[in-house]
Amino acid sequence: MIRLILLLGLLSLIACGEPEPRRPIKSSGGSFLKESVERNKQLLALEETRIKEIIAMDSTNVYLASGNGSWYFYKNRNEEGILAEPEDLVTLSYDILTLENDTIYSMEEIGVIQYKVDKQELFPGLRNSVKLLRENEIATFLYTSPMAYGYLGDKARIGPNVPVKTTIQILNIEKSKDQIDE
Repeated sequence: MIRLILLLGLLSLIACGEPEPRRPIKSSGGSFLKESVERNKQLLALEETRIKEIIAMDSTNVYLASGNGSWYFYKNRNEEGILAEPEDLVTLSYDILTLENDTIYSMEEIGVIQYKVDKQELFPGLRNSVKLLRENEIATFLYTSPMAYGYLGDKARIGPNVPVKTTIQILNIEKSKDQIDE
């Protein structure tokens, strides 16, 4: 019994030591993220250079730069039509091609779609482009990969980091009820 009491006393003395501070785990300082950002900047610069070369070689069309990182030209322009705004329901068709004009998805494959502006998922470039076009306009857009399907692709036919060309046709713009009431 005395041994048990002495053992418990000894254990309690050992357990009562001062707390030892924890040492921080050494980390690499985010070098992977920095390298990834740098790699993405270089990729974007290469894609933009490639698109600008395509534009320079195309003497038949006048390209405009959107404020969102895409370039486009009109195939059919309508100065009188209305522009799509958030909440509007837009009926449109589009295709997706490589920058070398190889068809990835044709207009027939995609079909005519209805898109509620800024409320549904489309790839970023298409979401922005719809707001630049009027009813009955057709335009061709060139997108860098971040404005297209980014570093994941569409997990079907479009690989990661693929810049694309899209021809968009706006068939109808139905104003939202909020805008009609105002």
